[in-house]
Amino acid sequence: MPLVGYFDRPLGEFLSSPTTSIVGELTTAGTGVDAAQLGAWHEQIVFLKSALAGLQRPAHIYFEFFIPRMGKRADVVLLIENTIVVLEFKVHSEVFDTAARDQAHDYALDLKNFHHGSHLLPIIPVLIATSAPQQDKQVAEFAADKVSSPLRVSSSAELAGLLRNNQNIPYAPKPLALTASAWAESGYKPTPTIVEAAQALYRQHSVGEITRSDAGAQNLFETNKAIDEVIDDAKAQSFKAICFITGVPGAGKTLAGLNIATERADAHADEHATFLSGNGPLVDVLREALARDKAQRENVSKKSAHQAVQAFVQNIHHFRNTEIGREKPPVERVVIFDEAQRAWDNEQATKFMQKRGFTEFNTSEPEFLISVMDRHDDWSVIVCLIGGGQEINTGEAGLSEWLRALAESFPNWRIYGSNRLDDPDYIWDDEAKSNFARIRMKQDESLHLKVSVRSFRAESLSAFVGHVVENRPDQARATLEQIRENYPIALTRSLPSSRQWLRDHARGSERYGLVASSGAYRLRPDGLNVKAKIDAPIWFLNDKLDIRSSFYMEEVATEFDVQGLELDWIGVCWDADLRYSNGQFEYYRFKGTRWQSVRKDQAKLYLKNAYRVLMTRARQGVVIYIPQGNDKDHTRLSKYYDETFGYLQMCGIPVLQG
Repeated sequence: MPLVGYFDRPLGEFLSSPTTSIVGELTTAGTGVDAAQLGAWHEQIVFLKSALAGLQRPAHIYFEFFIPRMGKRADVVLLIENTIVVLEFKVHSEVFDTAARDQAHDYALDLKNFHHGSHLLPIIPVLIATSAPQQDKQVAEFAADKVSSPLRVSSSAELAGLLRNNQNIPYAPKPLALTASAWAESGYKPTPTIVEAAQALYRQHSVGEITRSDAGAQNLFETNKAIDEVIDDAKAQSFKAICFITGVPGAGKTLAGLNIATERADAHADEHATFLSGNGPLVDVLREALARDKAQRENVSKKSAHQAVQAFVQNIHHFRNTEIGREKPPVERVVIFDEAQRAWDNEQATKFMQKRGFTEFNTSEPEFLISVMDRHDDWSVIVCLIGGGQEINTGEAGLSEWLRALAESFPNWRIYGSNRLDDPDYIWDDEAKSNFARIRMKQDESLHLKVSVRSFRAESLSAFVGHVVENRPDQARATLEQIRENYPIALTRSLPSSRQWLRDHARGSERYGLVASSGAYRLRPDGLNVKAKIDAPIWFLNDKLDIRSSFYMEEVATEFDVQGLELDWIGVCWDADLRYSNGQFEYYRFKGTRWQSVRKDQAKLYLKNAYRVLMTRARQGVVIYIPQGNDKDHTRLSKYYDETFGYLQMCGIPVLQG
């Protein structure tokens, strides 16, 4: 999609146009413009006319430049020959606010990462506080990707000097004569976080406005189209259907589900399509993010905002409890179950429900949820979002229980999935294979999301992590070679070095934090207590000043906290629960005062998947911390950690120096 601004002119036309006419054009392009905004625009225009009057290089200027992924507008963007300058104004501000500086940096990074025409160009973010003290002469310091650290300016003379005096701008490759129209129309291909995507969808933006549009990620749109066709056919022909959407970690399954729910809710209100998730932290984080965004945009109370967003993302357990004992069909005709592989088997569901007074409950979650939608006389559709290798807790039935319930109890339901549904990531034991053989499924390749959109720097990340946890060091090393240039992965025995690595790599408001397995009990000597539960909305959403946020790196999140969510940069703290010894992984749980071997295959699978989840949560890079151990502590012997460290080196992960 082309990038646009409210005002878009060559610099010469801007300088020669009356200030009032420019303000008028901005006002016409905007909506709900108030007196404060009119005043700010007027001052910005006067400021820039003074600063840019002597600029001798070809330039183009954009006011209120739209950054789609962030849903915001940069105040001004200048395209000066082959250099991009992003200006963030704080009119009348006496200080250079850290949040504002990060915002300018964020705009620059967004252009660098997601706008095709900006990939090779140097970008300089500038914060302008018009009433702040004059700054010393500044020189842009560029990172390897040619984005400079933010510069600070308080006067038009300072900005003029900054643009004139910075001679260390990295060389931009050909084409050197990049026109403004060619740059703007070169293509914007963002990969939003799940929080950003939920906010955009809740505001009724099209998913096409906020996501990549390249051939690989086009799969996401094809998936939505395929589900729409199934729903429309079921509605027209009066049949019941279940669709399994599979995908690699970070491929956008949750985004696809949210998009299906919102599109159907908007265009087909009679279907009452709803998005359900049993992932408590995900539901809490999305609801809190949506409520904060709504309260700020619409100037309503946080309480009323929370009430308004409740229906957008619902907890699957509340849906289940509401339907127990009822005979009437639910109002919903279309339900999307997120993380459906985590639905409970009969034993776990029955034990949980009977403890809470539902003494007659005696079935698995998949069978009960299908039975609820089966109450409809004519049609209904279930969409199951299935993550491969994502089962991480006792009683999580995986895909097998859904297939068993369909084969034994609901043979008339039509089943849709891709030919990847019987891969080992989804069908891993004989029972699952048997259940798969009992069903008849219509195959549709678009129901498998094969490209990671979380890790926009490394689409092969999930494959690399899969090789690591499956003890395939040669394949891991080969895959890492494909991604190491764009996706930093590092290894260290020092927790302080891990923290510093994260701080050094994150820029702007990019989020970072520490994660560890829920069984990593012997990280406590490092000050990391996995038994102390984080407050997920605070950890994921609050800023750098909040000691409870991920930024402080004092509270560590587990696989249960981060599944389905993401950070930009992550430190994985690897304990002795999953340790490498004599050429293979060994599995342990800490109980009482010592480590005990894990014997059951399913428990081993959950532990392996925990590390798979932890290592695929970062959008931009990962550092892995392996403790040194302490031979005076029988629970933290050096040998518990040394071979694991050596194995990860065999996988090609470089060790931090110093």
